[in-house]
Order: sequence, then C-alpha cells, then structure tokens
Amino acid sequence: MVPIDSPRRPLTPRPSAASARSEVDLILFLPIVPPNAQPARCVQCAVQTPVSRLLPRRSFLQRSAIAAAGVGCVRVQWGFSASAPAANNKLNLGIIGVAGRGGDNLRGVASENIVALCDVDDHNLAAAAEKFPAAKTYNDFRRLLDQKEIEAVVVSTPDHTHAVAAVGALKSGRHLYCEKPLTRTVSECRIVTELARRKKLVTQLGTQIHAENNYRRVVELVQTGAIGPVSEVHVWVNVAYGGKERPQDTPPVPPHLHYDLWLGPVPYVPYHPEWVPFAWRNWWAFGGGGLADFGCHFMDLPFWALGLSHPLTIEPVDGPPVHPDATPPWLIVRYEFPARGDQPPVKLTWYQGGKQPGLLSEELAKQWRSGVLFVGAKGSLIANYSHHQLLPEKDFETFVRPEPFIKKSLGHHKEWIDAIKTGGQTSCPFDYSGPLTEAALLGNVAFRTGKKLEWNFETLRAVNCREAAAFIQHRYRNGWSI
Repeated sequence: MVPIDSPRRPLTPRPSAASARSEVDLILFLPIVPPNAQPARCVQCAVQTPVSRLLPRRSFLQRSAIAAAGVGCVRVQWGFSASAPAANNKLNLGIIGVAGRGGDNLRGVASENIVALCDVDDHNLAAAAEKFPAAKTYNDFRRLLDQKEIEAVVVSTPDHTHAVAAVGALKSGRHLYCEKPLTRTVSECRIVTELARRKKLVTQLGTQIHAENNYRRVVELVQTGAIGPVSEVHVWVNVAYGGKERPQDTPPVPPHLHYDLWLGPVPYVPYHPEWVPFAWRNWWAFGGGGLADFGCHFMDLPFWALGLSHPLTIEPVDGPPVHPDATPPWLIVRYEFPARGDQPPVKLTWYQGGKQPGLLSEELAKQWRSGVLFVGAKGSLIANYSHHQLLPEKDFETFVRPEPFIKKSLGHHKEWIDAIKTGGQTSCPFDYSGPLTEAALLGNVAFRTGKKLEWNFETLRAVNCREAAAFIQHRYRNGWSI
C-alpha cells in the first residue's frame, strides 16, 4: 500500500459551523434459500457495455436542472396491468424485508396498497402484519413474487440477498425500490443495472439523503463554479465495522428465524448471532463494512455534483491487514475518475473508521466527523447530510449564491411511486446508482487484493490483477442464480 498524501495547509473553519453527524443505518433481516442447501458453485455473469454519460458542462447543468438529478428518463412498463393507473390510484406493493431499514421503507410507502409482506423472522413478520392485516405474508420472497396482483416491490434485505430478490422482481415485470448498496458484489450490480434498463422499469436506490435540500444546494454550488473546477474530493465517514474473529461455537437457530432463507444464495455457514440479525455488515460473506454501507450515501454527493461514473483506477492507500472473513474497521482508498467534457479528472479519497483527510484543520476535523470536501481552483466546499460551508470563509464574504435550479424532491419514496404512476423519473435510478454502487464495492476489492486496480468497466475486469475476479464475481450455492 502507498502512503497517503502529506497534509496541506489546514482550512480555516467558520466558528459557528454546525457539527457533522454520522447516521448509521440498521439493516434488517430477511428471506431467501431452500432447506436443502447445496455446495457452492461459481456463477459467471455476462455483461453488456453500459452507455457512457460523459457530458459537457453546459449539457450537464441543463440535465441536472431539468431532471433534478435523475440520470436519464425512466420509461414505464407495467408488467401486471393493461396500463399504468391514474396518478390518484394506489399501487399494489410487495414488501421484502419489514424490519430495520425495511420498516422505514414500509412506512415510506404505506400510503399505497400493501398487499404482501415477506420476512424470514416470524416475529418481524407478525408485527408488520398487525399494521397491514389485509396483506398476505411470506417467509420466502420467491413465493411473494408469485402473487399476481403485485405491481411494484420494495427490497430491504441484507446486502447478500439484494441481487436475487431484485432480479426476481425485475424479471417478473415489477418496478423496484432497493436498499443500498444495490448488491453485495460488482458482478451482481452490473446484472441488476442492465436488467432494469432492458425492462424499462422504474427503479430507485435507497439513498434517501439524495432527496434532501442540502445535497441540492451543494450540487448547485459546485456545478455553477462557486469553487472553480474540482479535481480533488475527500469523503470520510466515522463508522467502524468488522475487525472481528469468526466465532467457533454453533448456537441453535432461534425457532422464529428461517435461517436457510436468510442465507439465500451464499455458501452455507452455521447460524450465529454475530451475523444475524444486525451484525452481518462485519463479514464479507454478507456485506462490505463501512464502505458498502455508507459509500452510496456520501459518495453520492460528488457523483451527482461532478457527473462521475466509472473510475479508471482504485488504490488501497492504507488499512489494517486483510482478514479472510471480517471487513476492515478502518480504511483509506483512492479513486481516479476521467475528465468529463470540460471538467478535469478527479481524485476521490475515501476514509472510514475515524480516519480523515490531513488538510482539515483540527477544528474542522472535530466539527465534521463525517463529510465530503470538494477542493476547487477557487476554494473548497465541505458538506454532510444536513449542512455545508464554503471555505475559506473570508473569500466568500460577498459571494452571491445561485438561484436554486434543482427542484425540491417529492420525497425519496414518493418520487418512485409518482414516477410509476405518471411515467416520470426518479432521482436515483439504477442507471445512476448502479455505477455508484460499483465504485463503492470496488474500493473493497482493491483493499482485499492489496493492489492498485486498473479498471475496465466494459469488461468488468481489473486488467492488471487477475486475482481481483474472486472478489468481483458472485458465487452462489446450487439452486440459486440470477
């Protein structure tokens, strides 16, 4: 691994700057896998070349203003009705995963007809069924997808079951809202993204911060040149997962948990409360630690503001020794993105587990425990979920902010519902959030190989590192495929 860049002159904070907060998602439990578990087999995926969306600056700004951050127009195709319903009609929704983030997403779409609920935990399922007594209940999401009247699906399961549930929903013609990250592996992500595009279905990734006004104002500042051309971005999150040793004991499976369904397509490992229901992000078998959890939230801001997509290189800068089972509690990874139109190439550095960029002053580091720092030719811009600040403050005392041109969101869930009903668009369709997810996951791939990866996004290969394929491609046990 290479040493991180030496710190620059610290930025000067504004004394009244609001403290940054780290918001940790608790992801739920859920359904998937047959009781007759079989040995694992390798699944190779065929990939198609995605359309490159490298726009010149003027087109990029116009596109953002019109689409409110959407990446292309989403056309609607109804799989289970003759035509899309009128905007005031309710959709029939199936919910896969009803607790944790699943519970939050269920509340976000509760104004529609909830006709089916699925969870591998009987306690969670019973609690949700009390609130929606007319809904049919399932432990296996595949049985839910057999319910014909379902028009759209919400997937809020642990990362390792996102892809199989998402592909099942899309293949059956249902519109899809899926929690972030879109999938656990890069190959799964590409398959889901391409399938959604071919099916012309309305999709939305669960990056709900994208719908908040603060991100919109930051994007407007960057895209109107408030800090000049941006060639450097730093993203840091004060969260730590992993750093554990795999437990050796094998406690019994709780009677209310359908554990084999929880495992879904991944190779069998005995049940342990160290990964079910909440701690699965600590383990490579089920998740990707802090980068997979928060990369799609915090890297979303520079992806949106700068029109980023596929990185050219991904480099592990620093981190603990690689563990075969556990995700890293801290990590620093650097990405290089190509020029886009008249925008310069960008180096984006990711930090997690309490690590921060060295160019932050001591005061800024304390105030912004998690955040994004854009470094431009005329100044810098620091932001988190709810606040942002131009730096250095003295250089922007007379600065006049641009008039807002990205319209207010209807709400992240409401955008998805409305787009299905009206033929409109969402702000985080898989054409945008698929490449965002891929980039986040590739940081973990680089860390696990210990090499700077030269990435060919068209072939889904690290051209200089054959061993990276073991962490890029998904491998399912017998009986599961996408």
